[in-house]
Amino acid sequence: MRAKKPYEKRRKRLGRGIGSGHGKTSTKGHKGQLARSGSGARIRPGFEGGQNPLYRKLPKRGFNNAAFASDYAVVNLDRIEALGVAEVSPELLVERGVIKTAKTGVKVLGNGSLSRPVVIKAHKFSESAKAKIEKAKGQAVLIG
Repeated sequence: MRAKKPYEKRRKRLGRGIGSGHGKTSTKGHKGQLARSGSGARIRPGFEGGQNPLYRKLPKRGFNNAAFASDYAVVNLDRIEALGVAEVSPELLVERGVIKTAKTGVKVLGNGSLSRPVVIKAHKFSESAKAKIEKAKGQAVLIG
């Protein structure tokens, strides 16, 4: 066995008797579910010994229609400005690594500004993004 470095902690050697410094019960206490062998694998996260768990006590609010939800890849105007191109499409954004995938579609948000006219093709635009694109004499083209 190699020598331990000063910052490395020695592992607990359990079940080696009272003289080991971990006591007769190997730090597990007396009886109960946690004293049994393999108990760590049996208890799921959030289990409270049969008591009504916290995740069941807390109120559930709202409605999550995940099956029909739209998941848009979001792009801000400052990222489009940094590309330095005259026409932007979802394919170009994926190719340049601005977004990983187009997901359900691409939505352009208005964070940042444009210094030159740019034609941007996307599935959705925020009101502020549309205003800034038109102010820079560009075009916001909606894709079906």
